[in-house]
Amino acid sequence: MHEPHLLAGRFGAATRLSPKALRLYAEQGLLVPARVDPSTGYRYYHPAQVHRARLISRLRRLDLPLARIAVLLDLTPEARESELRAWLRARQEEIGRHAVIIDAITRGGAESPELAAAVRVRAAAETKLLSRQRLLHTDSLDAFVAEADARIRAHLRAAGLPGEGPTRVYFHDLVTPDSEGLVEVAVAYEGSVEPTADLRIRVSPAQSEAFLPAPPDHEDFPLVLRLYDAVESWIDERPGVECADTCFEVWPGTGARFDVVYPVTEP
Repeated sequence: MHEPHLLAGRFGAATRLSPKALRLYAEQGLLVPARVDPSTGYRYYHPAQVHRARLISRLRRLDLPLARIAVLLDLTPEARESELRAWLRARQEEIGRHAVIIDAITRGGAESPELAAAVRVRAAAETKLLSRQRLLHTDSLDAFVAEADARIRAHLRAAGLPGEGPTRVYFHDLVTPDSEGLVEVAVAYEGSVEPTADLRIRVSPAQSEAFLPAPPDHEDFPLVLRLYDAVESWIDERPGVECADTCFEVWPGTGARFDVVYPVTEP
């Protein structure tokens, strides 16, 4: 290209960018025309801008947001490659997480009848709980459960109570690597204790509980989702049985590391 400037139409044809895309990139400051004729409004681009335009087009094919593209455009080729490869690794990890969740969904519940067959029902007495809550993802779940459990038990012991009751982990929302949810850690106790700023007291009512002891190969995410699906499938298959409250895990479980528990109402 030996012309000093190209009209927007010819520049768009050379770079395979539509007039709409050129206007958008100009407005966003990604690809500003070399000059604009003040009398006609015609936009002219310099041939040296072709490389930048083609790079923008290729980056857009990755579905990158314009703000991210703006940063990448100003990097050196080496730094840009490093950023793009890091982005690609993150996408691959995300796809891998989604794949295992899909596997857990498609093979859970009704698709795992052996798990649903292991669900049992028990009568639970009214129980006082000292608890702590936080919004988090699965990557910080274990650390929070351990920290909250230790904090709660220390507070109970400071009040002169044994602090040896089982631990309950309530999932008030869906918690995944990509979805932040409200998690509550609670310890059952007997006696009297004062709440603090980060610990609260509540009562779990007397209730029927459908529960499933966790098999060793289903203890971790995402396979643990199959246990929840199995209990829900068990509930759905029994007329008149309904979930009555938030599901939770009890540690230790019934001959297992933990139980998955759903409070239920029965006919």
